[in-house]
Amino acid sequence: MSATVNQAEADSSFEQRKSSQKLSSLRYLIAYLTPYKIYCLGALLALIVTSGISLLMGQGLKFVIDAGFGQNSLELLNQSLIILVVLAIVMAAGTFTRFYLVSWLGERVSADIRTDVFNHLTRLHPSYFETNRSGEITSRLTTDTTLLQTIIGSSVSMALRSALTTLGGLIMLFVTNALLVFKVIWVVPLVILPMSLFGKRVKKLSRDSQDSIADVGSYAGEIIQNIKTVQSYTQEQQEKVAFSGQVERAFMFARRRIKHRAFLIASVIMMVFLALAVMLWFGGRDVIDGLMTAGELAAFIFYAMLVAMGVATISEVFSDLLRAAGATERLIEILAVDSLIEQQGDHNIADPLKAELAFNKVNFYYPSRPKQPALVDFSLQLSEGKVIALVGPSGAGKSTVFELLQRFYDPQDGEVLLDGTNISRLDPQVLRQQMAVVSQQPVLFTNDVAS
Repeated sequence: MSATVNQAEADSSFEQRKSSQKLSSLRYLIAYLTPYKIYCLGALLALIVTSGISLLMGQGLKFVIDAGFGQNSLELLNQSLIILVVLAIVMAAGTFTRFYLVSWLGERVSADIRTDVFNHLTRLHPSYFETNRSGEITSRLTTDTTLLQTIIGSSVSMALRSALTTLGGLIMLFVTNALLVFKVIWVVPLVILPMSLFGKRVKKLSRDSQDSIADVGSYAGEIIQNIKTVQSYTQEQQEKVAFSGQVERAFMFARRRIKHRAFLIASVIMMVFLALAVMLWFGGRDVIDGLMTAGELAAFIFYAMLVAMGVATISEVFSDLLRAAGATERLIEILAVDSLIEQQGDHNIADPLKAELAFNKVNFYYPSRPKQPALVDFSLQLSEGKVIALVGPSGAGKSTVFELLQRFYDPQDGEVLLDGTNISRLDPQVLRQQMAVVSQQPVLFTNDVAS
């Protein structure tokens, strides 16, 4: 029994560490935000200004009710409303600035990440693309970076704004009427409870949903890329059924995620308004008993609403942040992959290299097929100025020879020499620039000849 309890505690601890590590992956984005510090500071300043004005609105409301209505003074009422209008104009300007700068940052950072991931992919060894589906890689490059753009350009701003208004609202609640705060403080755990219950489940379902969408894109890309094979074997109907299954699987995960997220948001909103009802009951009694003014109660309710909306927004954005963390994690995994082809670069382009080629007792296995030899004890001498044709049945290793020669792979045993130099000592780009290649399977790229 003790062992079971200890195991359950260990599992819970591991899950908490895993969630913390996932959110910590968002720190990776700081490096991409650093070059745009001016934009970040401008957005933060606008955020602070708009949040501060939101808090001042509560005091303005209190003044309007107590001074304007309470004293039956038209002059005080006009002054109060003019101040509120001015604050609203400043708040609108701050909101415009914040929205523009934050949206700009989201677009800029996602573009930078997308470029870095693509540039890194172009330098990776071909075996990486043999063991990872191209459709999934493309999905990471597009879907995940688009998700980050949405999170940085919207959700992070909402989370920071809500955190500021929630903290400021709590402070102003104590400033307005600390006694009433202590009367209703017990309802706070009721608001936090749904976030704790549904938060972990939403996080897991968000990751599953993203992965299933990536699988859909990968499957579609695979079929489209090999459409001639599919049509040759008249497998169109079977592939339609299979793809429909993939789509329905992704929809199932999305539906479950939406349901749990809807429960999370609805529960938080319900508890928030329950808390407000409790505040109105206690506050109304204090107004009737003369312990506080109607303006103070209105300001108290205003700040309570700010806190409630802030908590509700944070609960909604929290699941978005988890999705962004998952996307960042996957992009980091791609950027962390090192090319198996070392670029030592002993020679540069200016070095003259003779077209003297030699394969000495080369043994090679493709990384995706480690138990199936492609070349065994292969040796070949090629002299400069000679025209050589490699002839053999399919699978004999003809293409493999050229892939080793271009150093897409390094052999497990033996060596490939160019002008007496082991090509493993040459920078792959320098080596490939010495060769003219006509591909067996022509490829049409989406560009023009000049590019």
